[in-house]
Amino acid sequence: MPLMTIDHIRHLAAHDMAQVDTVIQTKLASDVALINQLSQYIIHAGGKRFRPMVLVLAARAIGLPSPWAAQMAAVVELIHTATLLHDDVVDESTLRRGRDTANALFGNAASVLTGDFLYSRAFEMMVEVEEPRVMAILAAATNRIAEGEVLQLMNMGDPDVDEARYLDVIVRKTATLFEAATQLAAVLAKQPPAIEQALAAYGLHLGTAFQLIDDVLDYTGDEAHTGKHVGDDLSEGKPTLPLIIAMQRGDAATRELIRRAITEQDASQMAAIVVAINHTGALAHTTAQAQKQAELAQAALAALPESPYKTALMALANAAVQRNH
Repeated sequence: MPLMTIDHIRHLAAHDMAQVDTVIQTKLASDVALINQLSQYIIHAGGKRFRPMVLVLAARAIGLPSPWAAQMAAVVELIHTATLLHDDVVDESTLRRGRDTANALFGNAASVLTGDFLYSRAFEMMVEVEEPRVMAILAAATNRIAEGEVLQLMNMGDPDVDEARYLDVIVRKTATLFEAATQLAAVLAKQPPAIEQALAAYGLHLGTAFQLIDDVLDYTGDEAHTGKHVGDDLSEGKPTLPLIIAMQRGDAATRELIRRAITEQDASQMAAIVVAINHTGALAHTTAQAQKQAELAQAALAALPESPYKTALMALANAAVQRNH
């Protein structure tokens, strides 16, 4: 397995990511003061920038990247940021990345409308590329993300959600944007279908692994590392995989404990639920599923030539599973 660390990966991508940051700063400028203030607060909130970094690494891994790669990476980050703004309003979240959420500071209305601005600015930036498939891929991706959000909303408070319904949500809500990011790298570089499909598959599996681990960290993470309240998913009534597996494997008392917590959106029994999901092996099962997705992502890269950037993408799949925040 690749030994490249996340710090090495970030160093490899540093030049391209600096360009991405410049594009974001330039394109976010607005003559509406509140949009500028809120946008700057969100963009500088210390995010991992995983999605744009995956795009620029994928672009390098297939040769000389398109001059539009940095702009498309910025578009992906703006779309992701817009979804976070809307998510935090829907979830009534107060903490993200260790800071107050935008809705907690600026109010729900300002957060939603600024999210709309980020979406519309992202689509303006797509048009500049003058490549119809770029528009098609990102339009489809944003649509699927919105569908995922609605499906998740429908699942809240429902303890009968099964693994298939859960996976459908996370593929739409999270993996889709990773998939679009890596596919765009190939489209911009006019790569053959086999390479495009390989990179799209890599992104899809990487994004799925990423979200599975996010759901594990909601029960095992240190708030100082994760930057959000532990147990947020449970308090929102989200039936994530650790809970689903614990209900499948646990005894009647365990099932009733978790069902009630999901239905009532109540995290007051968090300590008992953490014991239950550990005792049933639910966290280990979820982590193992994430590892399988990471391995599928790595296998998809077989079609790419060997390079430090391919090695970085391979290592990034490991990092997605091994991270603690």
